[in-house]
Amino acid sequence: MARQQPPPWVHPAFLLCLLGLGGAIEIPMDPSIQNELTQPPTITKQSVKDHIVDPRDNILIECEAKGNPAPSFHWTRNSRFFNIAKDPRVSMRRRSGTLVIDFRSGGRPEEYEGEYQCFARNKFGTALSNRIRLQVSKSPLWPKENLDPVVVQEGAPLTLQCNPPPGLPSPVIFWMSSSMEPITQDKRVSQGHSGDLYFSNVMLQDMQTDYSCNARFHFTHTIQQKNPFTLKVLTNNPYNDSSLRNHPDMYSARGVAERTPSFMYPQGTASSQMVLRGMDLLLECIASGVPTPDIAWYKKGGDLPSDKAKFENFNKALRITNVSEEDSGEYFCLASNKMGSIRHTISVRVKAAPYWLDEPKNLILAPGEDGRLVCRANGNPKPTVQWMVNGEPLQSAPPNPNREVAGDTIIFRDTQISSRAVYQCNTSNEHGYLLANAFVSVLDVPPRMLSPRNQLIRVILYNRTRLDCPFFGSPIPTLRWFKNGQGSNLDGGNYHVYENGSLEIKMIRKEDQGIYTCVATNILGKAENQVRLEVKDPTRIYRMPEDQTAKRGTTVQLECRVKHDPSLKLTVSWLKDDEPLYIGNRMKKEDDSLTIFGVAERDQGSYTCVASTELDQDLAKASLTVLAEQTTTTNGLAALPKGRPDRPRDLELTDLAERSVRLTWIPGDANNSPITDYVVQFEEDQFQPGVWHDHSKFPGSVNSAVLRLSPYVNYQFRVIAINEVGSSHPSLPSERYRTSGAPPESNPGDVRGEGTRKNNMEITWTPMNATSAFGPNLRYIVKWRRRETREAWNNATVWGSRYVVGQTPVYVPYEIRVQAENDFGKGPEPDTVIGYSGEDYPRAAPTEVKVRVTNSTAISLQWNRVYPDTVQGQLREYRAYYWRESSLLKNLWVSQKRQQASFPGDRLRGVVSRLFPYSNYKLEMVVVNGRGDGPRSETKEFTTPEGVPSAPRRLRVRQPNLETINLEWDHPEHPNGILTGYTLRYVAFNGTKVGKQIVENFSPNQTKFTVQRTDPVSRYRFTLSARTQVGSGETVTEESPAPPNEATPTAAYTNNQADIATQGWFIGLMCAIALLVLILLIVCFIKRSRGGKYPVREKKDVPLGPEDPKEEDGSFDYSDEDNKPLQGSQTSLDGTIKQQESDDSLVDYGEGGEGQFNEDGSFIGQYTVKKDKEETEGNESSEATSPVNAIYSLA
Repeated sequence: MARQQPPPWVHPAFLLCLLGLGGAIEIPMDPSIQNELTQPPTITKQSVKDHIVDPRDNILIECEAKGNPAPSFHWTRNSRFFNIAKDPRVSMRRRSGTLVIDFRSGGRPEEYEGEYQCFARNKFGTALSNRIRLQVSKSPLWPKENLDPVVVQEGAPLTLQCNPPPGLPSPVIFWMSSSMEPITQDKRVSQGHSGDLYFSNVMLQDMQTDYSCNARFHFTHTIQQKNPFTLKVLTNNPYNDSSLRNHPDMYSARGVAERTPSFMYPQGTASSQMVLRGMDLLLECIASGVPTPDIAWYKKGGDLPSDKAKFENFNKALRITNVSEEDSGEYFCLASNKMGSIRHTISVRVKAAPYWLDEPKNLILAPGEDGRLVCRANGNPKPTVQWMVNGEPLQSAPPNPNREVAGDTIIFRDTQISSRAVYQCNTSNEHGYLLANAFVSVLDVPPRMLSPRNQLIRVILYNRTRLDCPFFGSPIPTLRWFKNGQGSNLDGGNYHVYENGSLEIKMIRKEDQGIYTCVATNILGKAENQVRLEVKDPTRIYRMPEDQTAKRGTTVQLECRVKHDPSLKLTVSWLKDDEPLYIGNRMKKEDDSLTIFGVAERDQGSYTCVASTELDQDLAKASLTVLAEQTTTTNGLAALPKGRPDRPRDLELTDLAERSVRLTWIPGDANNSPITDYVVQFEEDQFQPGVWHDHSKFPGSVNSAVLRLSPYVNYQFRVIAINEVGSSHPSLPSERYRTSGAPPESNPGDVRGEGTRKNNMEITWTPMNATSAFGPNLRYIVKWRRRETREAWNNATVWGSRYVVGQTPVYVPYEIRVQAENDFGKGPEPDTVIGYSGEDYPRAAPTEVKVRVTNSTAISLQWNRVYPDTVQGQLREYRAYYWRESSLLKNLWVSQKRQQASFPGDRLRGVVSRLFPYSNYKLEMVVVNGRGDGPRSETKEFTTPEGVPSAPRRLRVRQPNLETINLEWDHPEHPNGILTGYTLRYVAFNGTKVGKQIVENFSPNQTKFTVQRTDPVSRYRFTLSARTQVGSGETVTEESPAPPNEATPTAAYTNNQADIATQGWFIGLMCAIALLVLILLIVCFIKRSRGGKYPVREKKDVPLGPEDPKEEDGSFDYSDEDNKPLQGSQTSLDGTIKQQESDDSLVDYGEGGEGQFNEDGSFIGQYTVKKDKEETEGNESSEATSPVNAIYSLA
């Protein structure tokens, strides 16, 4: 049966909670409450701090607030009162503080630039907006200038400066030619972040176009164009042969001298950059050189953050998104080509504008209550905190004896109605500020109910339900529940009252039906509401559909008889294979059955009867198997399929006694598989109604058994048959039989006493089940007393499974007993269990803490134990908190994350290991009990000596030719000291043969080495380690690449491998290749003897005209190709060469039509995102001449 679901209104969104020092009240969202209660102003909407506006539109500066009564608004401009009434262009929206500055009748928007702040005020306080800096967008014109041609030697570097006009916001820069063609960018030619265009080396082909810098302005939707640059390239080879562009050694082919890389931006070998936390860090390195250098990025002492780092602009830029303090450090870019490499180091410092750790929140209190406002922020440098009240500095506000300021916290004690105000916290540093409003409101409200009166709740018998009674009041009212007007408060036993006032009934019984009254009371009065609870009988399928096997074409009936509460509407539906069943012409659904006429194979499956009311439902499932036409075996007997047994039936109880009963049943059909076992199950209706438990198991030859019973249980039995195929459906339940009661014969188990707070002890136990209760009204007698005091026993009677003893001393032992009792008497005398009251935080710290450095990664600690009475609980452990303050290596960033080492038990010494060598550490000791940490000991500082370094990172082995092997590596991630050098050990090996090991020592700055090979066959194994004064550290091992023909070990070093030249398959392959070569030679000889005509199979630049007679046989006369036009050009009728039309232009950035230019060359046409254009290319096939085609042509 589906679990009872409470109606939606049973879970209201009203919570009352305690915050800070006292009870902070949360105002319900009920509109009637919101409209009646007074409230200081709260800013709900405002413009951004840096507000940039379009000069062509009216200016809006937003400021909206709520409060009761509704607040009034005024503004300041540049910290002075802004008189709106005196300016006809400025108005304020109705019921809002939003400013509207209208320029339809003229005026200059620039006159209104400045810093604005909005004030929302009612009689209970004043709230402030942020300081809004208003700026008007600007898109200035490019200054006129005449640019001389730029003369540059081929292969030299070049920078074309853009220097765009300073717009607001900054424009987007892109480069095009004067004919509106985009400048193609690649590794050699690219645009920097500043907008300048960089040529790592200039080539003759760069003269073919000019270069114009364009600035696109966001607000005005205009593009400003600079006068174009024209290049004049001086070269030793004036012929711009396009065939050399893809030449593997293009530069030497054009006579350009190769050069080592040098940096064009930034200049020099080192620079620094500052970035704010949360922003993007963009590092850029652009290098010149011949050939064009490659750029690689690294971070000193660590890896690049893979989840945040990405490379841009052909690897010339590194972007790290959402920067945090861990991203500070030294980064370097490495520019390299085959002539050499250089690197540039960029020192990155991460600062931070203020960000919230604990933003102040509105505080609503009752008269006489305490509370606090907390304003905590962090930043770099550390931000300062300034408190204001109603927009004025707190220092100049009238004194308030109930208010105390403690740095970032304001404490309120014994608040009164006069304490209402709006407080502002302004935290700032040189990079920005944060401003937060939080009001303090003191309410004096009598209790009131928030839910409809006299609600009706209908619940299914034996279910769990909850009655909610949402209420509000200030001070927070107390809530009590009563039933049918009785004077006793409902709490305990079958009832549980939550802190928010909801009443839970753990298991609904018939006698729980009635009228429940909730009463909310505070010092100002009381309010009450009533809820009527009706208990309904559950919906039960008492005759369930049975599994059936039917022949095709027969009729099947599935029964489903239901018992339900007559006051609820019953709906019976059917599912087939867990999907809704379509009732077609062959089916008939009645209230208690489903009939299928003319059964077909598609009717086979599982059928589920679903009986439901608006409160609950019950399910029963059966399977239908459809048999095909019967086939007979050779002896004429039909094969009999095996199946699960049918359910037992006709259960009968006889020989009724106080502690036993005889159960008899009639077995169902075994379905061609003998029944092996019967399982008897029982259900009781008091503790777990509807839940069946296994009672006993009997052999399959038995159909009657005597069952042992417990006192005072209302039993109901059912039987399940089992054979080798599976279990039958349970039988229908027997009639109920209740045994007589008796005192309990046992007590609850797992009795414990533990403190949940420092001044209590919670006694818990495992409750007894129905078969051990032995009588009605099972309850527990809980006794306790302090151990060794021999004081009188305290006792309480409890209906649940826990009891809390209050006002206990801190962590003292108690003797505890829990005894079961019902209406027939008490259980046996219980055992005594020792429990402890709650623990408090330890009061003392370990003293005389001594630190001894044992090696570079470990220290030993020794301390004096604390006195037992200061532990205030069970001593769990001594704990050391330590953190790495800094490294002795300069400019090495370290994480200062706190770590801990635990020393369980009452110990006086311990060891802390896995420290970083060559570092400064700090350490504190605490005592830990079950409640938590005690106070911290005096901070100890210590320094770890040098250690051995970690392995060098990224050892790379490259083999450019058969004579040399190049090695490169990076410094260790953890130097653990001052590096003194590197040690390289390498050895040649070939199969199982190993040569003599060679050792090389390098300086700490060397990260490259070239090995001259002694023979081209052997491979090399390299082992590299770094050294400090302590010794060599971890090693990294790599092997040189295998020679190209070394797919498997060669025959020279294997004794079992046969000579390949003697293999039959190899001889056959060589013969086939020789025959194919012979055929090709014959074909070529025959073709040559026919004359100089060849089949046209290749793509030509100039297609043959349809009138050309040579096209008929697909051939043409061989002639000199040197006089033909270059590929990519077209020949006109007069023989001149036409330049191909561009498929990309600045017009594509417009919305159609022609762009317009002012006299100064600026483009002022509207633009949009560049549109996609379709490119069409001829699909001319190219077919290679094969030997097969050649043979066919001979025919």
